[in-house]
Amino acid sequence: MGLTSTVLAIDAGNSKTDVAVVSGAGEVLATARGGGFRPPAVGVAAALDALAEPVARAFADAGVGSVTHVSACLANADLPVEEERLASALHARAWGASVEVRNDTFAILRAGVAEPRGVAVVCGAGINCVGMRPDGRTARFPALGRISGDWGGGWGLAEEALWHAARAEDGRGEPTALARTLPAHFGLPSMYALIEALHLEHVDHGRRHELTPVLFATAADGDPVARALVTRLAEEVTVLATVALTRLDLLAEETPVLLGGSVLTAGHPQLNDTVRTLLATRAPKADVHVVTASPVLGAALLGLDHLAAEPEAQERARAYWETGPATGAA
Repeated sequence: MGLTSTVLAIDAGNSKTDVAVVSGAGEVLATARGGGFRPPAVGVAAALDALAEPVARAFADAGVGSVTHVSACLANADLPVEEERLASALHARAWGASVEVRNDTFAILRAGVAEPRGVAVVCGAGINCVGMRPDGRTARFPALGRISGDWGGGWGLAEEALWHAARAEDGRGEPTALARTLPAHFGLPSMYALIEALHLEHVDHGRRHELTPVLFATAADGDPVARALVTRLAEEVTVLATVALTRLDLLAEETPVLLGGSVLTAGHPQLNDTVRTLLATRAPKADVHVVTASPVLGAALLGLDHLAAEPEAQERARAYWETGPATGAA
């Protein structure tokens, strides 16, 4: 690894993008933030055009025109074929001599471990799980929603809560306080009023995610239906982690299992405590903890891994985001 080796680290999510230029010695030369990265909505070319703006700012601040390696952890890169296509498109931008694209869940995993070894379950708008070993082996899931067998995530939980609340109000389902708390969040008197408001778009479709914290608050107040949904999410998180550990032959070894994403980092006691209890039985060697480090740190560390950087370089980069100026939090 030459002294002039540099990494462009990219963590591009649906709502925001963080980039950083990092030297091979782990010094953070520049950072920048941009908007969301949504190729399915706008197309790959337009998504990369939007990404180019924060990259240009970071390059200008770092005083570089390109880097040795681009380490990009991208939302919506859910399948290996999508990673390959995005890597080709990034390579064409000539930002770096080499390019590696991974799903953005890998950034959260790498940010939370001292070496590239462990499993991460991320629950934000959706739910996903990845695992890795230092030898390059990985475990992953398509994470494309119900068609790929997924259950959970903030959007899914909101829809489940609405389903149970609607059926409770009209008598098809068992009673639940969700029939009161969900419409009350929008200042509405009943589930019928909320259903009408959502259908006629008097309440914007994008605001449905606001109902997930309401679900957790209702569960914390003891509502059985809400608590059952939280328990089911904990079960799903546990299953994902256990399967990934099994695939990587890590079930019998002390292994970090990281919890990330807005739902799992919000500190809901029932959810996180139940995950820990279930994993203690099914994967007793799992070392469970919540990741709060910036995901762009994970992209930077993956880039330094690619450069075979010294441990001191990894530590220097980690110290920047953990104790110094940061571009964002997980």
